[in-house]
Amino acid sequence: MATEALFYADSYLRDFEAAVTAVSPDGVALDRSAFYPLGGGQPSDLGELRAHGQVWPVTAVRRRGGDIVHRLEGEPPPAGLEVTGHLDWDLRYAFMRLHTALHALSGVVWTGWQADVTGSHIYDDGAKARMDFSLEGIRINDVRDQIEERLNAELAAARPVRAYELPRAEALELPDLIRTHVNLVPAHIANIRIVEIEGLDRQADGGTHVANTGEVGRVAIINAANKGRINRRLEIALTD
Repeated sequence: MATEALFYADSYLRDFEAAVTAVSPDGVALDRSAFYPLGGGQPSDLGELRAHGQVWPVTAVRRRGGDIVHRLEGEPPPAGLEVTGHLDWDLRYAFMRLHTALHALSGVVWTGWQADVTGSHIYDDGAKARMDFSLEGIRINDVRDQIEERLNAELAAARPVRAYELPRAEALELPDLIRTHVNLVPAHIANIRIVEIEGLDRQADGGTHVANTGEVGRVAIINAANKGRINRRLEIALTD
């Protein structure tokens, strides 16, 4: 039985009840989980599973087929045991804020310079993130301050952020999604999850986000680098 991914319905859920469905050397699978597994440039959540006074720190979370598998410290709980899950909320919320900030950055750079995103990554400590762009002919440090100013203006506008699904055929026809490489979503996925920042950015995405850009607060561009002839990298950090 596949794990129900609770974070899709509610990114703010931090505590939940579940049952252990399988135990393996990789960890334990649950019937439902709010722990986000590593993927899409977002690190996995950390936290704890608890039952009957015993605590198992969750040190990593991965997808294994339809299961969400939680790597634990110590002897794992047995299959069938009812447990409660508790996220490291400060870390998860930092991931959510940074992930939304990256999408806003994507929208800002596309609007101003028509640059496609070529990669992104949120660092495990939740302190910073980076995004790479295809931006030939422009030295990134020449536009760094402009990008930071525009990004913070968009974040302060408290634009709503929403997630929804579209049929694959419909998603493949939308220009916003074509430029963010929706065609790279595996072919077996019939419905594609979209994250949209109202009036700014829309792209296929499986991660967790805040409800509006105002929750991100201010960010700073802490590093800007030319990575070869075409690629440009911006590294951002939360400052609030």
